[in-house]
Amino acid sequence: MTTSRRRTGLYPGTFDPLTNGHIDIIGRAAKIVDRLVIGVAINRDKGPLFSLGERVEIVEQEVARFADLVDIEVRPFDTLLMKFAEDVGAQVIVRGLRAVSDFEYEFQMVGMNQKLNPDIETVFFMADPTCQAIASRLVKEIARLKGDISQFVPADVERRLKAKYGLT
Repeated sequence: MTTSRRRTGLYPGTFDPLTNGHIDIIGRAAKIVDRLVIGVAINRDKGPLFSLGERVEIVEQEVARFADLVDIEVRPFDTLLMKFAEDVGAQVIVRGLRAVSDFEYEFQMVGMNQKLNPDIETVFFMADPTCQAIASRLVKEIARLKGDISQFVPADVERRLKAKYGLT
């Protein structure tokens, strides 16, 4: 008799704000793991627009749609990624790639992470073509300048961004 092992994936990010690109990666990751932890990074260096609590709440709300596909959990973290991956029992780190510039950065990170823990693999998903241009930084800029962001983020995220910039 063989015992199947539950595969845990970790999708880390700042998610400031969560975009349709993030949702795409989460949905695809949900197909390859039994448990998916969405790690919301504190990342004070980026000076996030949304507080950690707001980002966790937004991600929890938006990923609820995947509850039938995978055991999903949203957790904040402010430690080294590999330490957090070990803490949640992840065998796989999930990353999304939009462009060659993403690959160059991620390639370096994988090399370092392999040195820290060679037992945790990194899996890359190419962004869906409809999401390749979406970047949280650009979404915030478009929203701040009163542009239409409805095609880039879920409706509740759009509402929250407008409220942050006093556009409601």
